[in-house]
Amino acid sequence: MLEVHDLTVRFGGITALDGVGFTVAQGEMVGLIGPNGAGKTTLFNCLTRRYDADAGSVAYEGRNLLAAPPHAITRLGIARTFQNLGLFSRMSVRDNVLVGAHTHGRAGFWSAALWLPVLRGEEAGLRRAADEVLERLGLTAVADHPAAGLPFGTLKRVELARALAARPRLLLLDEPVNGLNQAEVAEFAATLRAIRADLDLTVIVVEHHMGFVMGTCDRVVCLDFGRKIAEGPPEEVQRDPAVIEAYLGTPA
Repeated sequence: MLEVHDLTVRFGGITALDGVGFTVAQGEMVGLIGPNGAGKTTLFNCLTRRYDADAGSVAYEGRNLLAAPPHAITRLGIARTFQNLGLFSRMSVRDNVLVGAHTHGRAGFWSAALWLPVLRGEEAGLRRAADEVLERLGLTAVADHPAAGLPFGTLKRVELARALAARPRLLLLDEPVNGLNQAEVAEFAATLRAIRADLDLTVIVVEHHMGFVMGTCDRVVCLDFGRKIAEGPPEEVQRDPAVIEAYLGTPA
């Protein structure tokens, strides 16, 4: 599904990604790990076209992803969450999720301006789709509640719901369990495994919680200072001397 080859990103004199390459098969869940500043979020920002690459290539389902405009990424079937919650605090949970669902809206400007029947029908369909996602993630009870004031763990699920409402084939999760307690981490992991299977999703997850990564991912890629230093099954990567040194600062 995804082929990243020799991806390089520079910010002035700083090389954030240095010739990174890996592949992701359809239906696979890949963990992207590494110390702070390793280039993980920069990679996500390249895949979603927030950043331009200085060198390398990214093929998504055979298409040159780096040539796609940023506004086309979601319609190509790629959705993401963010390290820092990107929710609209004054909007209801349902309306936040509808932001993701509206990617699939087709009504034009005049249909919206005149509130024509075609738009009303489309809105009803998108609302039904959003409500299905809310029910799947156990958020129906807070659907009409503003995002502001909800528990952090609930907000994480709202952001996941918004991404799922876009009906992605490739889901990018940026630190989805950061800040959650152990019970919430376990619940999120179970939810992710279930929706991955039910929706036939391919997932790349950036996360520092090693228990979560090792327990949910099929394969792990480790970055350090913008370079890939290890790749393989979770149990193999966590024993890799280069990975241990990157995290602990001393040779294994």
